[in-house]
Amino acid sequence: MHQLRRYGFVGLLLMASVVLRAAGTLTELSYAKNLTIEHLETHKLITVKHAWRGSKAVFEYALVPKGATIPEGLPKEALIIRTPVERVVLMSTVFIGYVEVLDGLDRICGVAHPELVNNRTVLDGLENGTITGVQSGQAIDVERMLLMQPDLIISSSTGDPVFDLHSQLIRSKLPVVLSAGYMEGHPLARSEWVKFIAAFFDLEVKAEAAFAEVATKYEALVAQAKTVKTRPRVLSGAPFSGTWYIAGGQSYTAKGIRDAGGDYLWAEDGSSGGIPLDLETVFLKGWDADIWIHPSHYRTKAELLAADERFGRFEAAKGGAVFNNTKRVGSGGGNEIWERGVAHPEEVIADLMKIFHPELMAGHEFVFYEQLN
Repeated sequence: MHQLRRYGFVGLLLMASVVLRAAGTLTELSYAKNLTIEHLETHKLITVKHAWRGSKAVFEYALVPKGATIPEGLPKEALIIRTPVERVVLMSTVFIGYVEVLDGLDRICGVAHPELVNNRTVLDGLENGTITGVQSGQAIDVERMLLMQPDLIISSSTGDPVFDLHSQLIRSKLPVVLSAGYMEGHPLARSEWVKFIAAFFDLEVKAEAAFAEVATKYEALVAQAKTVKTRPRVLSGAPFSGTWYIAGGQSYTAKGIRDAGGDYLWAEDGSSGGIPLDLETVFLKGWDADIWIHPSHYRTKAELLAADERFGRFEAAKGGAVFNNTKRVGSGGGNEIWERGVAHPEEVIADLMKIFHPELMAGHEFVFYEQLN
Protein backbone atom coordinates (compact mmCIF):
# COMPACT_ATOMS: atom_id res chain seq x y z
CA MET A 1 0.00 0.00 0.00
CA HIS A 2 2.90 2.34 0.83
CA GLN A 3 4.40 1.76 -2.64
CA LEU A 4 1.02 2.24 -4.31
CA ARG A 5 0.60 5.65 -2.65
CA ARG A 6 4.17 6.66 -3.53
CA TYR A 7 4.31 5.63 -7.22
CA GLY A 8 0.70 5.15 -8.24
CA PHE A 9 -0.72 2.09 -10.04
CA VAL A 10 0.71 3.02 -13.47
CA GLY A 11 4.11 3.68 -11.93
CA LEU A 12 4.16 0.24 -10.33
CA LEU A 13 3.28 -1.33 -13.66
CA LEU A 14 6.21 0.46 -15.29
CA MET A 15 8.51 -0.69 -12.48
CA ALA A 16 7.31 -4.26 -12.93
CA SER A 17 7.97 -3.98 -16.66
CA VAL A 18 11.54 -2.81 -16.06
CA VAL A 19 12.18 -5.65 -13.60
CA LEU A 20 10.70 -8.16 -16.07
CA ARG A 21 12.88 -6.91 -18.93
CA ALA A 22 15.95 -6.93 -16.74
CA ALA A 23 15.27 -10.50 -15.68
CA GLY A 24 14.48 -11.52 -19.25
CA THR A 25 11.34 -12.75 -20.96
CA LEU A 26 11.10 -15.94 -22.94
CA THR A 27 9.63 -16.48 -26.39
CA GLU A 28 6.59 -18.71 -25.97
CA LEU A 29 7.32 -22.17 -27.38
CA SER A 30 4.30 -24.46 -27.30
CA TYR A 31 5.84 -27.56 -28.88
CA ALA A 32 9.63 -27.21 -29.37
CA LYS A 33 11.62 -28.78 -26.54
CA ASN A 34 15.23 -28.20 -27.59
CA LEU A 35 15.21 -24.41 -27.74
CA THR A 36 14.84 -21.34 -25.53
CA ILE A 37 14.92 -17.71 -26.68
CA GLU A 38 15.37 -15.13 -23.92
CA HIS A 39 14.79 -11.43 -24.59
CA LEU A 40 16.96 -9.21 -22.42
CA GLU A 41 17.25 -5.44 -22.32
CA THR A 42 20.44 -5.34 -24.42
CA HIS A 43 20.31 -8.58 -26.42
CA LYS A 44 18.64 -11.90 -27.05
CA LEU A 45 20.10 -15.15 -25.75
CA ILE A 46 19.32 -18.39 -27.59
CA THR A 47 20.04 -21.77 -26.02
CA VAL A 48 20.03 -24.95 -28.11
CA LYS A 49 20.24 -28.42 -26.58
CA HIS A 50 20.00 -32.02 -27.85
CA ALA A 51 21.57 -30.95 -31.14
CA TRP A 52 22.17 -34.61 -31.99
CA ARG A 53 21.25 -37.98 -30.57
CA GLY A 54 22.84 -38.51 -27.15
CA SER A 55 24.34 -35.02 -27.05
CA LYS A 56 24.64 -33.32 -23.67
CA ALA A 57 26.25 -30.21 -25.16
CA VAL A 58 24.49 -26.85 -24.86
CA PHE A 59 25.03 -24.12 -27.44
CA GLU A 60 24.38 -20.45 -26.65
CA TYR A 61 24.07 -17.55 -29.07
CA ALA A 62 23.98 -13.90 -28.01
CA LEU A 63 22.10 -11.78 -30.54
CA VAL A 64 23.25 -8.17 -30.23
CA PRO A 65 21.81 -5.35 -32.40
CA LYS A 66 24.19 -3.95 -34.99
CA GLY A 67 25.90 -0.81 -33.73
CA ALA A 68 25.18 -1.58 -30.08
CA THR A 69 27.91 -2.09 -27.50
CA ILE A 70 28.60 -5.72 -26.64
CA PRO A 71 26.96 -6.14 -23.22
CA GLU A 72 28.95 -7.36 -20.25
CA GLY A 73 28.24 -10.64 -18.53
CA LEU A 74 27.49 -12.73 -21.60
CA PRO A 75 27.97 -16.48 -21.17
CA LYS A 76 31.63 -17.31 -21.75
CA GLU A 77 31.01 -19.75 -24.62
CA ALA A 78 28.22 -17.77 -26.29
CA LEU A 79 28.74 -16.91 -29.95
CA ILE A 80 27.88 -13.27 -30.64
CA ILE A 81 25.76 -12.61 -33.73
CA ARG A 82 24.94 -9.08 -34.85
CA THR A 83 21.30 -8.64 -35.82
CA PRO A 84 19.33 -8.34 -37.94
CA VAL A 85 21.28 -10.67 -40.22
CA GLU A 86 21.20 -9.79 -43.90
CA ARG A 87 23.46 -12.39 -45.54
CA VAL A 88 22.68 -15.98 -44.60
CA VAL A 89 24.14 -19.33 -45.66
CA LEU A 90 21.96 -22.41 -45.24
CA MET A 91 23.78 -25.72 -44.79
CA SER A 92 20.64 -27.79 -45.37
CA THR A 93 17.69 -27.33 -47.70
CA VAL A 94 15.35 -27.91 -44.73
CA PHE A 95 16.00 -24.32 -43.60
CA ILE A 96 14.70 -22.90 -46.89
CA GLY A 97 11.11 -23.57 -45.84
CA TYR A 98 11.51 -21.56 -42.64
CA VAL A 99 13.15 -18.63 -44.42
CA GLU A 100 10.38 -18.64 -47.01
CA VAL A 101 7.77 -18.41 -44.24
CA LEU A 102 9.56 -15.26 -43.04
CA ASP A 103 9.63 -13.76 -46.57
CA GLY A 104 13.41 -13.75 -46.19
CA LEU A 105 14.61 -15.64 -49.29
CA ASP A 106 16.38 -12.47 -50.48
CA ARG A 107 18.69 -12.76 -47.46
CA ILE A 108 20.10 -16.11 -48.62
CA CYS A 109 23.58 -15.70 -50.11
CA GLY A 110 24.67 -19.35 -50.06
CA VAL A 111 23.30 -22.89 -49.84
CA ALA A 112 24.88 -26.29 -49.39
CA HIS A 113 23.96 -29.06 -51.83
CA PRO A 114 22.42 -26.76 -54.46
CA GLU A 115 21.54 -29.82 -56.56
CA LEU A 116 18.93 -30.74 -53.91
CA VAL A 117 17.16 -27.36 -53.92
CA ASN A 118 13.54 -27.28 -55.13
CA ASN A 119 12.46 -23.74 -54.24
CA ARG A 120 12.10 -21.75 -57.47
CA THR A 121 13.30 -18.45 -55.99
CA VAL A 122 16.46 -20.06 -54.60
CA LEU A 123 17.08 -21.89 -57.88
CA ASP A 124 16.79 -18.56 -59.73
CA GLY A 125 19.33 -17.07 -57.32
CA LEU A 126 21.73 -19.93 -57.98
CA GLU A 127 21.32 -19.46 -61.72
CA ASN A 128 21.84 -15.68 -61.71
CA GLY A 129 24.70 -15.74 -59.20
CA THR A 130 23.06 -13.95 -56.26
CA ILE A 131 23.20 -17.24 -54.33
CA THR A 132 26.34 -19.38 -54.21
CA GLY A 133 26.64 -23.12 -53.78
CA VAL A 134 29.06 -23.79 -50.91
CA GLN A 135 29.06 -27.57 -50.59
CA SER A 136 28.79 -30.59 -52.85
CA GLY A 137 28.99 -34.03 -51.26
CA GLN A 138 31.45 -33.80 -48.38
CA ALA A 139 33.54 -31.09 -50.05
CA ILE A 140 33.03 -27.64 -48.54
CA ASP A 141 34.56 -24.42 -49.87
CA VAL A 142 35.57 -22.60 -46.68
CA GLU A 143 37.60 -19.98 -48.58
CA ARG A 144 34.62 -19.03 -50.67
CA MET A 145 32.47 -18.77 -47.56
CA LEU A 146 35.01 -16.47 -45.90
CA LEU A 147 34.99 -14.22 -48.98
CA MET A 148 31.18 -14.15 -48.94
CA GLN A 149 31.27 -12.59 -45.45
CA PRO A 150 27.93 -14.01 -44.27
CA ASP A 151 26.27 -12.63 -41.16
CA LEU A 152 25.03 -16.11 -40.26
CA ILE A 153 25.46 -19.75 -41.25
CA ILE A 154 22.69 -22.11 -40.12
CA SER A 155 23.62 -25.77 -39.81
CA SER A 156 22.79 -28.93 -37.88
CA SER A 157 24.76 -31.88 -36.55
CA THR A 158 24.42 -35.65 -36.66
CA GLY A 159 27.12 -36.17 -34.03
CA ASP A 160 29.21 -38.06 -36.61
CA PRO A 161 32.43 -36.20 -37.57
CA VAL A 162 32.45 -38.01 -40.92
CA PHE A 163 29.33 -36.10 -41.96
CA ASP A 164 29.48 -32.99 -39.78
CA LEU A 165 31.38 -30.01 -41.13
CA HIS A 166 30.30 -27.28 -38.71
CA SER A 167 33.42 -27.78 -36.56
CA GLN A 168 35.54 -26.86 -39.58
CA LEU A 169 33.47 -23.71 -40.09
CA ILE A 170 33.76 -22.78 -36.42
CA ARG A 171 37.55 -23.17 -36.55
CA SER A 172 37.56 -20.76 -39.50
CA LYS A 173 35.80 -18.16 -37.30
CA LEU A 174 32.68 -18.24 -39.44
CA PRO A 175 29.38 -17.34 -37.68
CA VAL A 176 27.81 -20.80 -37.64
CA VAL A 177 24.89 -21.76 -35.39
CA LEU A 178 23.32 -25.17 -34.85
CA SER A 179 19.64 -25.98 -35.12
CA ALA A 180 18.22 -28.99 -33.28
CA GLY A 181 14.84 -28.89 -34.98
CA TYR A 182 15.26 -32.30 -36.57
CA MET A 183 15.59 -33.84 -33.08
CA GLU A 184 12.05 -32.81 -32.14
CA GLY A 185 9.42 -35.55 -31.96
CA HIS A 186 6.32 -33.56 -32.95
CA PRO A 187 5.65 -32.15 -36.44
CA LEU A 188 4.57 -28.83 -34.92
CA ALA A 189 7.71 -28.75 -32.77
CA ARG A 190 9.85 -28.87 -35.91
CA SER A 191 7.69 -26.19 -37.51
CA GLU A 192 8.04 -23.97 -34.42
CA TRP A 193 11.78 -23.68 -35.08
CA VAL A 194 10.84 -20.89 -37.47
CA LYS A 195 11.07 -18.75 -34.30
CA PHE A 196 14.76 -19.68 -34.00
CA ILE A 197 15.57 -18.23 -37.41
CA ALA A 198 13.20 -15.30 -36.89
CA ALA A 199 15.19 -14.19 -33.84
CA PHE A 200 18.26 -13.63 -36.01
CA PHE A 201 16.17 -11.80 -38.62
CA ASP A 202 14.35 -9.65 -36.03
CA LEU A 203 11.10 -11.01 -37.45
CA GLU A 204 9.60 -12.53 -34.31
CA VAL A 205 6.14 -11.03 -34.87
CA LYS A 206 5.92 -12.49 -38.37
CA ALA A 207 7.07 -15.88 -37.10
CA GLU A 208 4.53 -15.90 -34.26
CA ALA A 209 1.66 -15.13 -36.64
CA ALA A 210 2.78 -17.65 -39.26
CA PHE A 211 3.28 -20.45 -36.77
CA ALA A 212 -0.04 -19.77 -35.03
CA GLU A 213 -1.81 -20.19 -38.36
CA VAL A 214 0.02 -23.46 -39.09
CA ALA A 215 -0.67 -24.84 -35.60
CA THR A 216 -4.36 -23.93 -35.75
CA LYS A 217 -4.81 -25.73 -39.07
CA TYR A 218 -2.82 -28.76 -37.91
CA GLU A 219 -4.69 -29.17 -34.65
CA ALA A 220 -8.03 -28.78 -36.44
CA LEU A 221 -7.09 -31.67 -38.73
CA VAL A 222 -6.00 -33.76 -35.72
CA ALA A 223 -9.37 -33.13 -34.09
CA GLN A 224 -11.10 -34.20 -37.29
CA ALA A 225 -9.01 -37.39 -37.49
CA LYS A 226 -9.97 -38.30 -33.92
CA THR A 227 -13.59 -38.68 -35.01
CA VAL A 228 -12.88 -41.77 -37.15
CA LYS A 229 -14.22 -45.10 -35.92
CA THR A 230 -11.56 -47.31 -37.51
CA ARG A 231 -7.88 -46.67 -38.11
CA PRO A 232 -5.99 -48.39 -40.95
CA ARG A 233 -2.91 -50.37 -39.92
CA VAL A 234 0.11 -48.58 -41.37
CA LEU A 235 3.53 -49.88 -42.38
CA SER A 236 6.34 -47.40 -43.08
CA GLY A 237 9.74 -47.49 -44.79
CA ALA A 238 11.69 -49.98 -46.90
CA PRO A 239 15.05 -51.74 -46.62
CA PHE A 240 18.32 -49.92 -47.27
CA SER A 241 21.40 -52.07 -47.96
CA GLY A 242 19.54 -55.05 -46.56
CA THR A 243 18.31 -53.39 -43.36
CA TRP A 244 14.80 -52.03 -42.82
CA TYR A 245 15.03 -49.10 -40.40
CA ILE A 246 11.58 -48.97 -38.87
CA ALA A 247 10.66 -45.62 -37.29
CA GLY A 248 10.33 -45.94 -33.50
CA GLY A 249 6.98 -45.50 -31.82
CA GLN A 250 7.99 -42.12 -30.36
CA SER A 251 9.40 -40.79 -33.63
CA TYR A 252 8.35 -37.86 -35.77
CA THR A 253 6.99 -40.33 -38.36
CA ALA A 254 4.95 -42.28 -35.80
CA LYS A 255 3.46 -39.07 -34.40
CA GLY A 256 2.38 -37.90 -37.85
CA ILE A 257 0.71 -41.25 -38.61
CA ARG A 258 -1.11 -41.21 -35.26
CA ASP A 259 -2.26 -37.60 -35.69
CA ALA A 260 -3.59 -38.37 -39.18
CA GLY A 261 -5.76 -41.21 -37.91
CA GLY A 262 -3.53 -44.17 -38.67
CA ASP A 263 -2.63 -47.16 -36.51
CA TYR A 264 1.15 -47.44 -36.78
CA LEU A 265 2.37 -51.03 -36.44
CA TRP A 266 5.27 -50.09 -34.16
CA ALA A 267 3.35 -47.51 -32.12
CA GLU A 268 4.05 -49.35 -28.86
CA ASP A 269 7.81 -49.12 -29.32
CA GLY A 270 9.37 -46.61 -26.93
CA SER A 271 12.22 -45.34 -29.11
CA SER A 272 12.40 -42.23 -31.26
CA GLY A 273 15.10 -43.42 -33.66
CA GLY A 274 15.22 -46.08 -36.34
CA ILE A 275 14.89 -49.76 -35.40
CA PRO A 276 17.14 -51.93 -37.64
CA LEU A 277 15.24 -55.04 -38.75
CA ASP A 278 15.47 -57.55 -41.59
CA LEU A 279 12.73 -57.87 -44.19
CA GLU A 280 11.54 -61.21 -42.82
CA THR A 281 10.92 -59.74 -39.36
CA VAL A 282 9.02 -56.79 -40.82
CA PHE A 283 6.98 -59.11 -43.05
CA LEU A 284 5.85 -61.23 -40.10
CA LYS A 285 4.35 -58.16 -38.45
CA GLY A 286 3.35 -56.09 -41.46
CA TRP A 287 2.35 -58.47 -44.24
CA ASP A 288 -1.33 -57.64 -43.76
CA ALA A 289 -0.99 -53.87 -43.15
CA ASP A 290 -3.76 -51.88 -44.82
CA ILE A 291 -1.45 -49.13 -46.08
CA TRP A 292 2.27 -48.91 -46.79
CA ILE A 293 3.92 -45.46 -46.87
CA HIS A 294 7.45 -44.17 -47.50
CA PRO A 295 8.85 -47.14 -49.46
CA SER A 296 12.32 -45.64 -49.98
CA HIS A 297 12.58 -43.60 -53.21
CA TYR A 298 10.31 -45.79 -55.35
CA ARG A 299 7.61 -44.00 -57.32
CA THR A 300 5.92 -46.84 -59.19
CA LYS A 301 4.84 -50.34 -58.23
CA ALA A 302 7.05 -51.73 -61.01
CA GLU A 303 10.12 -50.04 -59.47
CA LEU A 304 9.20 -51.36 -56.05
CA LEU A 305 8.84 -54.98 -57.18
CA ALA A 306 11.95 -54.77 -59.35
CA ALA A 307 13.96 -53.87 -56.23
CA ASP A 308 12.74 -57.01 -54.43
CA GLU A 309 9.99 -59.28 -55.70
CA ARG A 310 9.15 -60.21 -52.09
CA PHE A 311 7.59 -56.77 -51.66
CA GLY A 312 4.71 -58.10 -53.73
CA ARG A 313 3.75 -60.43 -50.88
CA PHE A 314 2.60 -57.50 -48.71
CA GLU A 315 -1.18 -57.09 -48.82
CA ALA A 316 -0.83 -53.32 -49.26
CA ALA A 317 1.23 -53.89 -52.40
CA LYS A 318 -1.28 -56.41 -53.71
CA GLY A 319 -4.14 -53.99 -53.12
CA GLY A 320 -2.44 -50.90 -54.53
CA ALA A 321 -2.31 -49.16 -51.16
CA VAL A 322 1.32 -48.02 -51.34
CA PHE A 323 2.03 -44.29 -51.15
CA ASN A 324 5.23 -42.25 -51.12
CA ASN A 325 6.02 -38.60 -50.39
CA THR A 326 7.79 -38.24 -53.75
CA LYS A 327 5.35 -36.05 -55.69
CA ARG A 328 7.70 -33.05 -55.57
CA VAL A 329 11.18 -34.43 -56.16
CA GLY A 330 13.55 -32.31 -58.23
CA SER A 331 15.95 -33.46 -60.94
CA GLY A 332 18.79 -33.59 -58.42
CA GLY A 333 16.83 -35.78 -56.01
CA GLY A 334 15.85 -33.05 -53.55
CA ASN A 335 12.41 -33.58 -52.02
CA GLU A 336 10.26 -30.54 -51.34
CA ILE A 337 8.69 -32.20 -48.32
CA TRP A 338 12.01 -31.55 -46.54
CA GLU A 339 11.87 -27.87 -47.54
CA ARG A 340 8.29 -26.65 -47.40
CA GLY A 341 6.84 -29.69 -45.63
CA VAL A 342 8.83 -29.24 -42.40
CA ALA A 343 7.59 -25.67 -42.07
CA HIS A 344 4.05 -26.66 -43.12
CA PRO A 345 3.14 -29.93 -41.34
CA GLU A 346 -0.53 -29.08 -41.80
CA GLU A 347 -0.07 -29.85 -45.50
CA VAL A 348 1.67 -33.14 -44.70
CA ILE A 349 -1.02 -34.33 -42.27
CA ALA A 350 -3.71 -33.37 -44.79
CA ASP A 351 -2.02 -35.65 -47.33
CA LEU A 352 -1.78 -38.50 -44.82
CA MET A 353 -5.44 -38.09 -43.90
CA LYS A 354 -6.29 -38.24 -47.62
CA ILE A 355 -4.50 -41.63 -47.70
CA PHE A 356 -5.89 -43.03 -44.42
CA HIS A 357 -9.40 -41.51 -44.53
CA PRO A 358 -10.20 -40.24 -48.03
CA GLU A 359 -13.83 -39.73 -47.01
CA LEU A 360 -12.69 -36.89 -44.71
CA MET A 361 -10.56 -35.16 -47.35
CA ALA A 362 -12.66 -35.37 -50.51
CA GLY A 363 -11.63 -31.92 -51.71
CA HIS A 364 -7.95 -32.19 -50.88
CA GLU A 365 -5.34 -32.60 -53.62
CA PHE A 366 -2.08 -34.29 -52.66
CA VAL A 367 0.75 -31.81 -52.03
CA PHE A 368 3.66 -34.18 -51.33
CA TYR A 369 2.32 -37.74 -51.65
CA GLU A 370 1.46 -39.94 -54.62
CA GLN A 371 0.13 -43.46 -55.04
CA LEU A 372 2.43 -46.08 -56.55
CA ASN A 373 0.60 -47.34 -59.64
